[in-house]
Amino acid sequence: MNRNEDNRPIRVAQIMGKLWAGGVEAVVFNYYREIDKTLVQFDFFYDADSTVEPPQELIDMGARFYKIPPYQKLLSYSKVLKGYFKKYKYTIVHSHINTLSVFPLFIAWREHIPVRIAHNHSVPGGRELSRNILKYILRLFCKCFSTDYFACSEKAGRWMFGDRCFDGGKVTVIKNAVDFHRFRPDAAAIDRLKAQIGVESKFVVGHVGRFTYAKNHKFLLDIFDGICKVKKNAVLLLVGDGELHDEITAWVHKRNLDDKVLFTGNVSNPENYYCIADVMVIPSVFEGLSMTTVESQIAGTPVVISEAIPREAVISDGCIRCKLSDGVSGWANAALEISKKELVINEKGDEYDITARAPILARWYIETYNSQ
Repeated sequence: MNRNEDNRPIRVAQIMGKLWAGGVEAVVFNYYREIDKTLVQFDFFYDADSTVEPPQELIDMGARFYKIPPYQKLLSYSKVLKGYFKKYKYTIVHSHINTLSVFPLFIAWREHIPVRIAHNHSVPGGRELSRNILKYILRLFCKCFSTDYFACSEKAGRWMFGDRCFDGGKVTVIKNAVDFHRFRPDAAAIDRLKAQIGVESKFVVGHVGRFTYAKNHKFLLDIFDGICKVKKNAVLLLVGDGELHDEITAWVHKRNLDDKVLFTGNVSNPENYYCIADVMVIPSVFEGLSMTTVESQIAGTPVVISEAIPREAVISDGCIRCKLSDGVSGWANAALEISKKELVINEKGDEYDITARAPILARWYIETYNSQ
């Protein structure tokens, strides 16, 4: 594989949106950690109103981070991003902000950047009517300014780019891969964490995810309440944060579960929290893929998920898909039953191994760069 003519690595502009210590950024950061940085380097563009700062670890590896106005301030967003595109003369712009990719890719098109990737990581759903209307409108324009189509799953690819594009082989599915070794920490580290948060003798129900409508925390609390009727020593571990934090806290209080629900906030080592759970419960209303589902299984923790989560996320015999209409008792019983299982990862799990997937992405960048 070749690099630039002056033997420097290819710089790819990664459009990230807001950084909030999870989700899409975790996926892209995983690829960056593993990719051959003598061949490919990433420049990350992120919104000025992000809730976290760029990881110093990645900066030390050679990544560059540029803070730009959020897209809501469209004029200043366009001016600043255009300035960076002019200055660094990128060949490849890779946008991860789903339907909002229309904005940076339009700017990249105007600047004659030859490779413009629209990467979809989600699907619409639920009650977010105004957001969904905007997504459906913007989706119509995303293909206008992109040259290549990426998605995290078949479901996300078909929704964003259409069945004809997907069936015609025009959509590349980039798996949300992870470092398997991170999700298998030593027993001593897990014991220390259990002692630190006081769950040594508890039945731990876990959930990792942003506090948003899509994750369905209200129903999760109902399910947990049902589990508590059987497991008196049960606790619910909520890893993450988000705009619904205050509402979720109020729901916990209303159900008199204050002493049984633990809020960790955003953490830098979610892999350890998967490992202290007896079962993970993911009753999402909609998902593009659900990395929590994949990571739970990699960590060896059984998981119950909603049918909104694509089958691609099921990579073991320790994962049960339930309908939201199955109700509290159906979900609680499924969680209690699957918690007894020692899961085994199947061959589909290999598709999420970052050591195998990162070289494939690097090869795509380099071959596409060389073809320009």
